[in-house]
Amino acid sequence: MALMPSPAKLEGIFTPNLVPLDRHGEINEAELRRYTDWLIDQGVHGLYPNGSTGEFTRFSVEERRRIIEIMVDQTRGRVPILAGAAEANVRETLKACEYYHSLGCRAVAIVSPIYYKLSPGSVYAYFKEIGRNTPIDVTLYNIPMFASPIDVPTVQRLSEECPRIVAIKDSSGDLPNMMRMIAAVRPNRPDFAFLTGWDAAILPMILIGCNGGTNATSGIVPEITRKLYDLTVGGKIAEARTLQYKLLTLFDAMLYSADFPEGFRAALKLRGFEPGVGRQPLSDGQQIELRGISDRIQCMLADEGFSAAPAGGCSTRSDVTADVSKIVESVVAEIKRKMREG
Repeated sequence: MALMPSPAKLEGIFTPNLVPLDRHGEINEAELRRYTDWLIDQGVHGLYPNGSTGEFTRFSVEERRRIIEIMVDQTRGRVPILAGAAEANVRETLKACEYYHSLGCRAVAIVSPIYYKLSPGSVYAYFKEIGRNTPIDVTLYNIPMFASPIDVPTVQRLSEECPRIVAIKDSSGDLPNMMRMIAAVRPNRPDFAFLTGWDAAILPMILIGCNGGTNATSGIVPEITRKLYDLTVGGKIAEARTLQYKLLTLFDAMLYSADFPEGFRAALKLRGFEPGVGRQPLSDGQQIELRGISDRIQCMLADEGFSAAPAGGCSTRSDVTADVSKIVESVVAEIKRKMREG
């Protein structure tokens, strides 16, 4: 009997997409389908629904499943889907793995259990139970700012003991730690994929051995992130470095303009979509600072040959930096005000 070919390694740019909402705060299916088509047309390598940018914790189990159903149907196999499958416990997470496997997703991504701070031993035990029972390939999702970290020894053990655990997405932005993971895992698991979730370091992460990334900016400027990836893997480092710095400025503006991911939601509207109002209410002091973001996106696209420059021309680099600094200062001021008020 002929052996079935191994599934392709997870490589390239996977988009952790936002979920458009209608005026009632429900999933806007038509807009999600249009958004899915656009991302694929702009060249992303895969889609990553139910990630942090997709605000998976703010949707019900049924809504999370519906999001995947819509995107699998709309994608029609054109690109692989890495489905966020994190639930409150092992049992529910495995149910999600089974369901997304039945839909035909390429793999799932699972974050460490949230809320309770777990020891490395408990993190290992959690993923070992999943890796031993999942019918679908699993990507570990390391995001220490929101969940218990997955340390290097744990990644190494899981990669050696669980063939179904095939990748890790790391959103810490810690370059040396990523190097330690690659050094520990790759000699025994050359098929294991490493994805960076930190947009500010796509270029250096790929240079030290990552296979790609799951990056929120790819949901806003997929043309730019795809070009950055292509330049980097093609060895055009000087061009890639210039583009990485441009992306860094935009990333900072969207990340610090309001509580994540509201800056990305506002930027998506500027790309011609109707993302709706997020389910997390914002105070007056948290209303998104949109100044400069629209022109910055259009200027980036124009610089790379994807569109015309805005009518008023493009800001200089110092102007852009000043805009970002003002945004950051406003966020810091709001935090200080809230601390004074107790």
